[in-house]
Amino acid sequence: MQSTATSRRTGYVFDERYLLHVIEDNHPESPQRLRAIHHTLSERGLVEKCVRIAPMEAVEEHILALHTQAHLDSIKRIPVTGEIAELAVGGVLAAVKAVHDGKVTNAFCAVRPPGHHAGNNGGEEGFCYFNNVAVAARYAQRLGHQKVLIVDWDYHHGNGTQAAFYDDPTVLYYSTHALYAYPGTGSPDFRGRGKKNGLNINVPLPRGATDEDALFAWERFLVPKAKEFKPDFVFISAGFDGGRDDVLGTFAISDEGFGRLTELALNIADRYCNGRLVSVLEGGYNVSRLGKAVASHVKALTQP
Repeated sequence: MQSTATSRRTGYVFDERYLLHVIEDNHPESPQRLRAIHHTLSERGLVEKCVRIAPMEAVEEHILALHTQAHLDSIKRIPVTGEIAELAVGGVLAAVKAVHDGKVTNAFCAVRPPGHHAGNNGGEEGFCYFNNVAVAARYAQRLGHQKVLIVDWDYHHGNGTQAAFYDDPTVLYYSTHALYAYPGTGSPDFRGRGKKNGLNINVPLPRGATDEDALFAWERFLVPKAKEFKPDFVFISAGFDGGRDDVLGTFAISDEGFGRLTELALNIADRYCNGRLVSVLEGGYNVSRLGKAVASHVKALTQP
């Protein structure tokens, strides 16, 4: 359905407790990432344009819709991090609920730890503990939005998200990434199993990939498949490690490029599901650039 809204209300999830999670000193997935994001968004007046959303508490039942009890119990035993990983899930679930209830049209979740590598191995995988977006996708379906599109533009392939929905035709997963990077998954040959075949779309980009490379891949592969699929809800696994000069990536997507990708995702959400979209922070490790890239993304989310 084409959205008839003349303006968007954007939600923003941020909680100081997300800064408490520390893997180790000088680790690239550091609290400084969120500090840089929140500072830049505040400085540019974007926080005040958004509706603040507090994380949902007591989210274990939702985590168990995707993760095993053994995995949940194992993560909960990690001091501090276990609690904050649950809070990250709660932030994304709260954003989904706010969009579902019509309090906001879309939302950006500045949460950590990230999630798209997380499976059920009982521990951290690629800096991830619970798969925030995948858990939220199941929650959106529980609320009645049966067909979910997950767009993953992180530099690293979301192996956990792919595995979670690999035989589920109610979830369209689209990922651009570096095939040669961690975790070494994301071949275009992996298209989904059974009725899911063709709804798992992996599009590796070359070293040095630019805005135009990413936009071309979206126009060629995502836009026509979204037209066919017609999602009821859109998620973005928003990793900014594909940006220029990232310490863990070799792409060269500009800040403006992330804004243009955001506009494409919004066009899909506007056309098919009244703008319902939740974006969730994944990677992005050049702290000096991260805030600017995210600001370009959030600015696009807030535009009429």
